[in-house]
Order: sequence, then structure tokens, then C-alpha cells
Amino acid sequence: MERTQHILIVDDHREIRELLAKFLTRNGLRVSVANGGAEMRQQLRAGAPDLIVLDIMMPGEDGLTLCRQVRQDSDIPIVLLTAVSEETDKIVGLELGADDYVTKPFNPRELLARIRAILRRASSGRPAAASNDKRFAFDRWVLDGSRRVLTDSGGEEIPLGTAEYRVLQALVSRPGIVLSRDQLLDITAGRSAQIFDRSIDNLVSRLRKRIERDPQHPQIIKTVWGDGYVCAAPVTELS
Repeated sequence: MERTQHILIVDDHREIRELLAKFLTRNGLRVSVANGGAEMRQQLRAGAPDLIVLDIMMPGEDGLTLCRQVRQDSDIPIVLLTAVSEETDKIVGLELGADDYVTKPFNPRELLARIRAILRRASSGRPAAASNDKRFAFDRWVLDGSRRVLTDSGGEEIPLGTAEYRVLQALVSRPGIVLSRDQLLDITAGRSAQIFDRSIDNLVSRLRKRIERDPQHPQIIKTVWGDGYVCAAPVTELS
């Protein structure tokens, strides 16, 4: 019997929590709710949900702060609820590791469609292809596909989110080959109408901050204007 997927809704407005909980439950999902950061952490301690719907505009700890906290410890997918006028918050949320956003006011069916698309990608869990378990050395890094970890020359592990890992794995397993945003979306997530090219740009930006000596002048992941991205560093496949 297929497991019912679990959604955690974090929003300080009781009406929104109840509306979404009823709608998502009617559509076959298991739903928990939290009115802010303290209740969210309590829910997470009780068991990890399959996806978090997280409102940005909340008193005290806002959604961006909570998104950052979740990403420090977990790759649980996150969909942000944002105000129509807060374009900067949307971009910052994606840079912090959110998977998607829905702008208020929204149709619950739109949110359900985005949730289902993200859950499909998460359950497929497919990075690139046959190179999943290989190890690649580049610059001062080693990417270990069997363990899905990145280590530096001193052996220290560098935390990567699932999407970050998949983008990096796609690029370093194809050194010198330009991959378009569409190709990276297909390789790392599977094409979905709910995903937009900017999410790849944000993932690359986060990766550069982690692995480049100077993220403003990247030497490992370079932009090919109008085409996409390329791993420009020499890569050695390790046994």
C-alpha cells in the first residue's frame, strides 16, 4: 500500500492553515499545521514531513529565517507563500534553498500542483545517470557519488542540499560540456511546468559560494552567456 505523503503547513493565520489543511487532505495528502517557528520545530522533532509549505510574512521568526534553519539540517522540500509585492523575498527564499513559491492570493489548486510536482521529483530521486556512484576530483574538491558528499583537500565534508548536489554532479561529470538551464532542469529534477529557469541560476550561485575561491570570478562553474553553464576546471574520475 502506497504511503500517504505528509505536508507541514507553517502559517500564522489560522484561516489559511485550516483552509489548506482541508483542501490538501481532501486531495489525498496527510497534513500537519504549525503557527510559527516553535511549533514547526516541534513537528520536525516528531518526524520529518515530505514537504513544508512555509509563509514568509510571519511575526517573530519569519519564513526566510525558518527556511534557512531547515536547510542547515535537512533537504525537505519547501514551498514559500509570498506576498505579491515582495519580489526580493522570493529571490532570497530561492537562494536560501526553497524549491518553489506561490504568490498570495493563490488558488489552492495551484499550490497542490506545485506540491505534487516537487514530490514527484523528490520521490524519483534521480540525479544525472550512470555516473551517480562515481568519484570526481576537481580543483581542491572530491565529489563522491556513492556517498553523495563533497569533501575538500583536507577531508572536510561540505554540506550540499539535494538540488545543489545534483547540479554539481551533472556539471563535473561532463567537464567542458555546456549544459543549458533546460538540460540542467531535466537532468537534476525532471521537466515540470512549475519549475523555472531562475531556480538553476540560484543553485549555481549557491554552489559558487561554497566551492569557488572567488565566487565573483568563478573558475570552476562558468557562465556561457545565452547558453548555460559549464564545468571549466579539469576533472579526474577516481577509481
